[in-house]
Amino acid sequence: MTTDWLQIHRGQAPLIVAFPHVGRDLVPVSPPFRSDWLARRDADWWVDKLYAFAADMGATTLHTRISRSVIDLNRDPSGQSLYPGQTTTELCPTTTFDGDPLYDGSGPDAAEIARRRDLYFTPYHQALEAEIERLRALHPRVVLYDAHSIRSRVPRLFEGELPHLNIGTDGGSTCAPELRAALEAVAQSSVWTHVTDGRFRGGWTTRHYGRPERGVHAIQMELAMRTYLDEPEALGEADWPVPFDPARAAEIVATLAKVLKAALAFADNGSAR
Repeated sequence: MTTDWLQIHRGQAPLIVAFPHVGRDLVPVSPPFRSDWLARRDADWWVDKLYAFAADMGATTLHTRISRSVIDLNRDPSGQSLYPGQTTTELCPTTTFDGDPLYDGSGPDAAEIARRRDLYFTPYHQALEAEIERLRALHPRVVLYDAHSIRSRVPRLFEGELPHLNIGTDGGSTCAPELRAALEAVAQSSVWTHVTDGRFRGGWTTRHYGRPERGVHAIQMELAMRTYLDEPEALGEADWPVPFDPARAAEIVATLAKVLKAALAFADNGSAR
């Protein structure tokens, strides 16, 4: 299924890989963004390219072309913070990760936020929920894997340098312990540093859909971007984003393939029971 902003590849394996933040399209909004470059800067650059192999594994994939600055598909639609007491961005962000304002004024009002939610957030999650239900009709277990990346250093959001692999399960509530342990084992055996439920515990998607007791096991994987590209010390329009280099990304792609194979093995083990 393809719309002008949402692309779904349907597989038959018990695995969904979602890409809520790879979009860079800026649709008309009110008020307008003060800078198109700033509105695109915090995309999860090239993450869909890292997981291009997922379709060949039989996974279902969802890609959105809409920029997260228009509306963040991984935030609570009520506007409630997922990380109380910590700096984060809103359902319709008004600043970049670094705190740069996206609008000249105060940003979208309640009516504009509701309009964007109806146009993009609700259809995206209706489509995601439909794919979960389709696969649950075929398999006792389904794994929802929410794929993300972020710059390794964003002082406004977290201290120091982020570990390479950041697994989010909201304290173990969104998936079975066996799945969490399997992904941790892959990370432990790799060359990458990793943490589970550190700064990124899983966004709204992981927390909303992860219902292990119902056979839906959700995890978020947040990659530090230095795993697959050379991050500049300062971001400018001339040097960001860094072009995607498959050779530079090959080592992390190999690890991610092992991660998804472990997720499928977990799901298939449930199907065999």
